[in-house]
Amino acid sequence: MKRHIVGLAALLLAGMAGSASAQTMSYAEAGALIAKSCGPSIERFCAKVNIGTGQVQQCLTQHKDQVPAQCFSDFVAAQASLSKRNAAQDSAFNVCNAEIRQFCPGVKPGDARILDCLLASSKVVRGACKQVIVDAGWQ
Repeated sequence: MKRHIVGLAALLLAGMAGSASAQTMSYAEAGALIAKSCGPSIERFCAKVNIGTGQVQQCLTQHKDQVPAQCFSDFVAAQASLSKRNAAQDSAFNVCNAEIRQFCPGVKPGDARILDCLLASSKVVRGACKQVIVDAGWQ
Protein backbone atom coordinates (compact mmCIF):
# COMPACT_ATOMS: atom_id res chain seq x y z
CA MET A 1 0.00 0.00 0.00
CA LYS A 2 2.93 2.36 0.68
CA ARG A 3 4.05 1.94 -2.93
CA HIS A 4 0.58 2.98 -3.99
CA ILE A 5 0.74 6.07 -1.79
CA VAL A 6 4.22 7.09 -3.01
CA GLY A 7 3.13 6.56 -6.61
CA LEU A 8 0.00 8.53 -5.98
CA ALA A 9 1.94 11.39 -4.46
CA ALA A 10 4.31 11.38 -7.42
CA LEU A 11 1.39 11.54 -9.82
CA LEU A 12 -0.15 14.40 -7.88
CA LEU A 13 3.08 16.31 -8.12
CA ALA A 14 3.76 15.41 -11.74
CA GLY A 15 0.42 16.87 -12.69
CA MET A 16 1.46 20.13 -11.16
CA ALA A 17 4.93 20.28 -12.65
CA GLY A 18 3.95 22.75 -15.33
CA SER A 19 2.68 25.30 -12.85
CA ALA A 20 7.03 26.92 -10.57
CA SER A 21 15.90 28.80 -1.18
CA ALA A 22 18.83 27.19 -1.46
CA GLN A 23 18.01 23.72 -2.61
CA THR A 24 14.99 22.29 -4.35
CA MET A 25 13.36 18.88 -3.99
CA SER A 26 13.54 16.14 -6.56
CA TYR A 27 10.29 14.48 -7.60
CA ALA A 28 11.22 11.50 -5.45
CA GLU A 29 11.83 13.70 -2.40
CA ALA A 30 8.59 15.60 -2.97
CA GLY A 31 6.66 12.37 -3.44
CA ALA A 32 8.14 10.94 -0.24
CA LEU A 33 7.24 14.08 1.70
CA ILE A 34 3.65 14.02 0.43
CA ALA A 35 3.35 10.30 1.04
CA LYS A 36 4.52 10.79 4.62
CA SER A 37 2.26 13.75 5.32
CA CYS A 38 -0.80 12.77 3.32
CA GLY A 39 -0.55 9.00 2.99
CA PRO A 40 -2.75 8.08 5.96
CA SER A 41 -5.41 10.58 4.87
CA ILE A 42 -5.30 9.33 1.28
CA GLU A 43 -5.75 5.76 2.52
CA ARG A 44 -8.56 6.77 4.82
CA PHE A 45 -10.58 9.10 2.61
CA CYS A 46 -9.45 8.69 -0.98
CA ALA A 47 -8.47 5.04 -1.43
CA LYS A 48 -11.05 4.49 -4.16
CA VAL A 49 -10.35 7.70 -6.07
CA ASN A 50 -8.68 7.43 -9.48
CA ILE A 51 -5.12 8.62 -9.38
CA GLY A 52 -3.57 10.93 -11.93
CA THR A 53 -6.69 12.94 -12.52
CA GLY A 54 -6.42 15.48 -9.72
CA GLN A 55 -9.27 13.79 -7.90
CA VAL A 56 -7.10 12.84 -4.93
CA GLN A 57 -6.30 16.47 -4.25
CA GLN A 58 -9.99 17.31 -4.56
CA CYS A 59 -10.84 14.43 -2.24
CA LEU A 60 -8.37 15.64 0.38
CA THR A 61 -9.75 19.15 0.11
CA GLN A 62 -13.27 17.79 0.61
CA HIS A 63 -12.07 16.26 3.89
CA LYS A 64 -9.97 19.27 4.84
CA ASP A 65 -11.35 19.39 8.36
CA GLN A 66 -10.16 15.82 8.96
CA VAL A 67 -6.85 15.95 7.08
CA PRO A 68 -3.81 17.24 9.01
CA ALA A 69 -2.82 20.77 8.05
CA GLN A 70 0.74 19.46 7.60
CA CYS A 71 -0.46 17.51 4.55
CA PHE A 72 -1.59 20.67 2.82
CA SER A 73 1.43 22.73 3.86
CA ASP A 74 3.85 20.01 2.72
CA PHE A 75 1.95 19.73 -0.55
CA VAL A 76 2.28 23.47 -1.15
CA ALA A 77 5.98 23.37 -0.21
CA ALA A 78 6.63 20.43 -2.54
CA GLN A 79 4.76 22.10 -5.37
CA ALA A 80 6.70 25.35 -4.90
CA SER A 81 10.01 23.54 -4.75
CA LEU A 82 9.32 21.57 -7.92
CA SER A 83 8.21 24.72 -9.69
CA LYS A 84 11.42 26.45 -8.64
CA ARG A 85 13.44 23.47 -9.85
CA ASN A 86 11.69 23.45 -13.22
CA ALA A 87 12.16 27.21 -13.63
CA ALA A 88 15.85 26.90 -12.77
CA GLN A 89 16.31 24.12 -15.30
CA ASP A 90 14.54 26.18 -17.97
CA SER A 91 16.63 29.30 -17.33
CA ALA A 92 20.01 27.80 -16.45
CA PHE A 93 21.71 28.26 -19.77
CA ASN A 94 20.59 31.87 -20.07
CA VAL A 95 21.64 32.64 -16.51
CA CYS A 96 24.99 30.91 -17.01
CA ASN A 97 25.71 32.26 -20.47
CA ALA A 98 28.72 34.32 -19.33
CA GLU A 99 30.16 31.39 -17.37
CA ILE A 100 29.68 29.08 -20.33
CA ARG A 101 31.62 31.48 -22.54
CA GLN A 102 34.30 31.96 -19.90
CA PHE A 103 34.83 28.41 -18.63
CA CYS A 104 33.56 26.23 -21.47
CA PRO A 105 34.84 27.75 -24.71
CA GLY A 106 34.84 25.23 -27.49
CA VAL A 107 32.51 22.81 -25.72
CA LYS A 108 30.05 21.55 -28.26
CA PRO A 109 26.41 21.73 -27.07
CA GLY A 110 24.53 18.46 -26.75
CA ASP A 111 24.56 15.36 -24.59
CA ALA A 112 24.86 17.55 -21.47
CA ARG A 113 28.44 18.49 -22.33
CA ILE A 114 27.93 22.14 -21.33
CA LEU A 115 26.34 21.09 -18.06
CA ASP A 116 29.22 18.71 -17.43
CA CYS A 117 31.64 21.56 -18.11
CA LEU A 118 29.82 23.88 -15.70
CA LEU A 119 29.77 21.19 -13.04
CA ALA A 120 33.47 20.55 -13.59
CA SER A 121 34.00 24.30 -13.18
CA SER A 122 31.78 24.54 -10.14
CA LYS A 123 34.60 25.71 -7.89
CA VAL A 124 34.98 28.87 -9.96
CA VAL A 125 31.37 29.38 -11.06
CA ARG A 126 29.73 31.86 -8.70
CA GLY A 127 26.66 33.96 -8.09
CA ALA A 128 23.45 33.48 -10.01
CA CYS A 129 24.87 30.72 -12.19
CA LYS A 130 25.96 28.67 -9.20
CA GLN A 131 22.57 29.22 -7.54
CA VAL A 132 20.62 28.19 -10.63
CA ILE A 133 22.69 25.00 -10.91
CA VAL A 134 21.85 24.19 -7.28
CA ASP A 135 18.18 25.12 -7.71
CA ALA A 136 17.98 22.98 -10.85
CA GLY A 137 19.05 20.01 -8.76
CA TRP A 138 22.20 19.44 -10.77
CA GLN A 139 24.58 19.89 -7.86
